[in-house]
Amino acid sequence: MKPAHVLFVVALFSLASETNREAPDSPSEKQVDAIFAAVTQENAPGLAVLVQENGRTSFQKGYGVRDLRTNMKIDPPTNFRLASFTKQFTAMAIMLLVHDKKLRYDETLVDIFPDFPAYGKTITIQNLLNHTGGLPDYEDLMAAAETSRNSRIWTPERQIHDLEVLRMLEAESKGKFPPGTSWSYSNSGYVVLGLVVAKASGQSYGDFLRARIFAPLHLDHTVVYQKGENEVANRAFGHSLVASDHGPQPLFQETDQSPTSATLGDGGIYSNLLDLARWDDALGNHTLLSAEEMKPAFVPRRLANGQPTLWPAEANDDNLHPGKPVSYGFGWFLDPYRGHPRMWHTGSTLGFRTIIERLTADHLTIIILSNRTDLDPEALAIETADLYLNLKPQD
Repeated sequence: MKPAHVLFVVALFSLASETNREAPDSPSEKQVDAIFAAVTQENAPGLAVLVQENGRTSFQKGYGVRDLRTNMKIDPPTNFRLASFTKQFTAMAIMLLVHDKKLRYDETLVDIFPDFPAYGKTITIQNLLNHTGGLPDYEDLMAAAETSRNSRIWTPERQIHDLEVLRMLEAESKGKFPPGTSWSYSNSGYVVLGLVVAKASGQSYGDFLRARIFAPLHLDHTVVYQKGENEVANRAFGHSLVASDHGPQPLFQETDQSPTSATLGDGGIYSNLLDLARWDDALGNHTLLSAEEMKPAFVPRRLANGQPTLWPAEANDDNLHPGKPVSYGFGWFLDPYRGHPRMWHTGSTLGFRTIIERLTADHLTIIILSNRTDLDPEALAIETADLYLNLKPQD
């Protein structure tokens, strides 16, 4: 009998649709548009939507405005902060460095950062990639530091940076749990992976991604944004809903930057529908790495005792489905949807919500980028997938 993870990889890369099932006809543009027109307003912050079928764009449209100062319309070239959608790019950078033989998945934090304390001796690159490393949450550490000083340390103007995160982690004596014994979504892990990219490559995180991912794939407007160092063209600004009963038009305020908006590997990339369509093509065609080299990214991690991974029981902003099973590879959630293999990731930060859903056996990709926080791109993507797969919505 084949191991479960091998069967999963075979299913993920299968080129066939479900057995004995004809592919449904594609929905009309009007049907897809109705999903998003129902939740957006012409002169309010909104979203951009891309649907790709069999490597071709079947739907692409913007809704609402980039910001409330210029009221410029959202369109396919509009760049949004990807937030945790960024993690798949960070994971790809690590995999490219493994390909270059500049890194190994079994290297530990202490191997790479010799000053890291003893608890890093057993935290591997692979642990960080799939959220089983147990690093302390840097936002918890920030809150504790501010509480001890009884004052604000970080603000939208004075943001925390990657090296500060590393120093805070180095000041700790232990992690949240021994590596491999539990699963907990870790922004700290991906901030550190961004620093690993820089250390192993000899370039900045942004320069490495530009040279090895963005430029080869012609993602010409995708950037690792660093305030004061570069700019984002055609930029959407983030917003939060202030009041929903403000006449016919809901009331929003701009909420574009937070104290944690400057960290890179966990959420620092801006991109748009045009570039992300090319990214989707590259993933499907194995443009950057061969299918064999990509396989480790699509093996759901099990715990050291062989048990499957679960979302933590306690709900928080990074805990999407408390207590439920979770499958995560390298920068991708791998939970199937109603029997359809998929790889997906959401992004959530102050002012922005994003998602990419790749239903691999169906050759269907849905990308939604939103510059307002009151919408649920995950639910909208599922509604869109149901439409394309001719599935009845679930309760």
